[in-house]
Amino acid sequence: MSALEPIDRPGDAAGRGTPAPAGTAGVVWDPSLLAYDFGPMHPMAPIRLHLTALLARTAGLLDRPGVQLIAPQVAEDAQLALVHEPEYLEAVRRASRPEELSSRDELIAFGIGGDDVPAFAGMHEASARIVGGTLAAVDAIRAGTVRRAVNFAGGMHHAKPSRAAGFCVYNDAAVAIAHALAQGEERVLYVDLDVHHGDGVELALWDEPRAVTLSVHESGEHLFPGTGFVQDAGGPGAPGSAINVPLPPRTDASGWLRAIEAVLPPLVAAIRPTLLVTQHGADTHRVDPLADLRVTLEAQREAMILLRDLADEHTQGRWLSLGGGGYSVIDVVPRSWAHLLAVVTGEPLDPQDPLPAAYLEGSRELLGPMGMAELRRGEHFGDGVPLARRPWSAGYDPEDAVDRAVQAARRGAFPEWGLDPYLD
Repeated sequence: MSALEPIDRPGDAAGRGTPAPAGTAGVVWDPSLLAYDFGPMHPMAPIRLHLTALLARTAGLLDRPGVQLIAPQVAEDAQLALVHEPEYLEAVRRASRPEELSSRDELIAFGIGGDDVPAFAGMHEASARIVGGTLAAVDAIRAGTVRRAVNFAGGMHHAKPSRAAGFCVYNDAAVAIAHALAQGEERVLYVDLDVHHGDGVELALWDEPRAVTLSVHESGEHLFPGTGFVQDAGGPGAPGSAINVPLPPRTDASGWLRAIEAVLPPLVAAIRPTLLVTQHGADTHRVDPLADLRVTLEAQREAMILLRDLADEHTQGRWLSLGGGGYSVIDVVPRSWAHLLAVVTGEPLDPQDPLPAAYLEGSRELLGPMGMAELRRGEHFGDGVPLARRPWSAGYDPEDAVDRAVQAARRGAFPEWGLDPYLD
């Protein structure tokens, strides 16, 4: 299939359910997802999931009309094998029993055992449960049980077919997309808004013409994983199926949104996906300790709303959203993903609204005095920073580093999809 070959629209494929009514949404959650835990000193602390679930519940997001909780089951080996090699699955199982390992060297070749992805008891089950949650969400969308779904514990976009990386063991996004395609989905668009390049998903789908990956991230010249450049455009059997928008360090909220709005709407219209899958790492935020962008919660919320609107316009609302990175785990991640949950399940939250008193009280029990001091840096749903919008239609500024990066990405990707990179 070429990039421009017509495809059937949602609802036309045999064996796929009619999209669910507007307002129906699935939320993947169960406390068992907290078992994905690399230890007390690791940046990806499960408290970020615990607090997100608490904030969602106390804000009433899980009680909205049409919201269904989706239980995450442990993915089967056959499902994981859609992306991951059998010998890697066995290595993760060995890592799940660290007391039986004779040395760390037997796992390090698989990316397991260092500070990045340390082995922990139960690693396979905890990682496969995240994948199972994302699979259940995409199945619910395809069956027409829900219109949209979110797994904020998912988004493990760095995991490779035979190697763990970037705190990620199994790549739930890539497995879910491969699964959807195997079940008859015509074309999937994956949009990654994490500060780090979505390298694992891109690699897994590199030569798959029915899937397009689009990653907006801090440039690999400055940040892990060192990949995701505009010339990386897909394999020989799928030209144009990988799209990258690498941004300079210190890109602020206005520039970040400008980049997203300059590439996403025209590409989504040209790609014509039947399913939208998105990753919403909160580590683009200006206080995240592991990256260098200066994005606000208000800007992250706007990007979420844009993606929902694009799904409503182009995929009959069929949209699966995932979490991802985010290492300001107490004050930023729960608020960012509460916005994602709100956008998926109904009306967006007002960034100026205060956090629920019940959330602050519940957080006090979880965090203690020191943790509460960090949480109180942000007692509202937003950062209190008004958005300064500068749409791409306002004109290209060659003196602006963000504009140069965006125009380079447009020149690289747009012609493959029949678009003129110089037109608004």
